[in-house]
This record gives sequence, C-alpha cells and structure tokens, in this order.
Amino acid sequence: MAKRKTKTGLSLIPIIIIFLVIAWQVITRFTPNTEPTPSAPPASGDNMLVVEFLDVDQADCELFFLPDGKIMLIDAGNRGDGDEIVTYLKSKSIEKIDYLVATHPHADHIGGMSDIIDTFEIGQIFAPRVASDDVPTSKTYKEFLSSVQNKGMKLHSAKAGTTMFEGADYKAECFAPNSNDYDELNDYSITVKLSYGIHSFLFTGDAENLSEDEMLKAGYNLDCDVLKVGHHGSDSSSSEAFLRAVSPKYAVISCGEDNDYGHPHKETLDALKGLDGLEKTLRTDLDKTIIFTADGKTENGIRFSTKNPTVVE
Repeated sequence: MAKRKTKTGLSLIPIIIIFLVIAWQVITRFTPNTEPTPSAPPASGDNMLVVEFLDVDQADCELFFLPDGKIMLIDAGNRGDGDEIVTYLKSKSIEKIDYLVATHPHADHIGGMSDIIDTFEIGQIFAPRVASDDVPTSKTYKEFLSSVQNKGMKLHSAKAGTTMFEGADYKAECFAPNSNDYDELNDYSITVKLSYGIHSFLFTGDAENLSEDEMLKAGYNLDCDVLKVGHHGSDSSSSEAFLRAVSPKYAVISCGEDNDYGHPHKETLDALKGLDGLEKTLRTDLDKTIIFTADGKTENGIRFSTKNPTVVE
C-alpha cells in the first residue's frame, strides 16, 4: 500500500503569509515618513492668501503671497540681514515684489531694504512721510533712500484712511500714521490691514500707545483674525483698549531669543492672555517662522504652521 503524501509544505503557506503581513505592518508603522513637508505656498491661482512672519531675530519682516500671485513684503530685518532675506525670497522663486512697505525708518525694520530693492523688480514702495526735524541721518536710512533713487523709483506716502492697493477679493488699507509730527519715530509706523474675503490681518509696525489711540479715535475697523503685535511685544504698545478693538483670534510677536530689551514684556503677554476670543499667541523667538494660510471663505479656513525655517541666524 502506497504511503500517503504529507501536506506539511502546503500547510506552512498560510503561516508564512500571516508572518509577512505582520512584518509589513510593523515596518510601515515604525519607519519614519521621509517625505519632506512642503514649505512653499500654494501656487498662483489657488485663491489662497499666505502670510509668513519671518524669523529675523530682533527685527520685523513679513512676506505675503496674495491670492492673485502678487507679492508683498513688509519691512526687511536689521542692517546686515539683507543677504539672508534675499536668499530666502529666492528660495521661494520670487522675482518681483509688487508692494514693498517700510513701516518706519528704524534699522530693525528697513535694515535689509537696500538689498531687497537692488535685487528684485519692485512695483511700489510705501513709506511714512516723516517731519523734516525727525528724518534720520543714519547710514541705513541713507542707503535705503539711495537704493530707491538708483532704481528710478519714488516713495508712496501711506495716508491713514486710504486704500493702499486692492485686487480680487482682497485689499490693503492704511490706518496710521494719523499725524504729521511725532516725538517718537515708532509712532510714524504705517499700520496696514490686509483683508481677504472674511479673513483679515493687522500689522502695526512699532506703533505705540499714542498712535493706537489715534486709530481708535478715527473709528477704523480694527477687528481682525491675526494681529502682528506692535513693537515686538513692548509694553509701550498694545493697550488694553486697542487690543479689545482689534479682538484677534491669533497674535504674533516678532522678537529675538534672549534679546536685550526683554521683549515681549510681561505686561503685554498678560494683556493678551486676558483677551476674550484670543486662541493663541505665537512668537518668532519660540516658534521660528510662522506661516498662515487663509481661504477667505470659511470660518475655519485660516490655519498656521510653526517651526518653519529661521531666515536670519
């Protein structure tokens, strides 16, 4: 009688398959995702507004990708930061800056402006009109004016209560300065409200309490989703009355790690902490470059990401 053939080989197949499935699950679970997270903004035509609060240490610089593909830049870091900011902008494939805003003549806001103007095609340049007695004589300011002149351009004086520019479903309004003469250069700061559909951002430069009071008295619609907190979080700005009128959902403070000024000040942080409706305060010294996107249409259509590249080391 012939021996019955063993089925051991066949019976092992299901076990092998189960082992392979388990092994695959373990591998895919614990192998890190090496795909880079894209930092580039949505492409032109995506109908998104992208606002980047650049980490430029103890200085200010904000980059905007407008919904129609145009570019705006507010301020340009400290003197000596220009090369690094230019490199960052080029990494974003930027060739032209349609709207360049120098909020006021202090070096931590216009420091890199000369390099920006010399390198890129520029559409319009906005700057405040400063009283003759207050015009800075610093080398940084002279270089800024020289670059404007060498480019064959003129400065557009931003006037409070006017629209600086607008496009499809977006516009930039100027709310300050409201006077012709101030004791402090900070109060000459251009304040810009950029609105896109139902979303809006407010940028105050280094405007202090005096300028804030003028904006309140003028009755401007200061309410916004995102506030760039004035003067790096100094207690000379961000009065409680002003913050209540702005009523932001997010506040962003541009300041350097362990800076000599102690920015942001405790008084400002406490005032923000007690503000109804504020969901989060973000800081470039802690969160690095902060990037917001807004669709302009839905209440939850505004989002942010942190720990993006530091621009100025």
